[in-house]
Amino acid sequence: MTGINVFNSEVTAKRLELLRELVPKLGRIAVLVNPADATVTETQLKGVNAAAGAMGLQFQVFNADSSAEIDAAFETMGRERPDAVLVGTTAFLNGRRVQLAHLATFHRLPAIYATREFAEAGGLMSYGSKIVDAWRQCGVYAGRILKGAKPADLPVVQANKFELVINAYTARMLGLTVPDKLLAVADAVIE
Repeated sequence: MTGINVFNSEVTAKRLELLRELVPKLGRIAVLVNPADATVTETQLKGVNAAAGAMGLQFQVFNADSSAEIDAAFETMGRERPDAVLVGTTAFLNGRRVQLAHLATFHRLPAIYATREFAEAGGLMSYGSKIVDAWRQCGVYAGRILKGAKPADLPVVQANKFELVINAYTARMLGLTVPDKLLAVADAVIE
């Protein structure tokens, strides 16, 4: 077996650290996950549990497996007012990035996501592997296989390039001041 691990589920703790830097009074977070992708969701929730415990954060898990369930989760979050939202990373949630970014902004909830496409769609902040590099590596693998390499002989490659993208426009809309420290380490700042 071979392949590419984009390593986004495994950096949940880092996402929480970045969120805490942007929202200093972070105490209670909502975590939105897709229960249909049980393996990825379990990995992410283990990461959240460990990181939240170490940071003294409380969290509440919201499950969503349809657009309507995403809407319902954000309606509940809007009423319960967590300090921020961490959106899990699954193909389903990635495909709903515009809906997720807009709902978080509509409910005035700071949110962090796994990929830059969320921040480009209006989300506050993303931290995760550079997906373009992962696709490039897939192309390299396909080329090696087409040239006769056996897939079983190719190692599993893990992403090693991560990027922090901050949407400064969304931060201003939410009344947040992005610390200079975060701006200095951001790979991209969307104005």
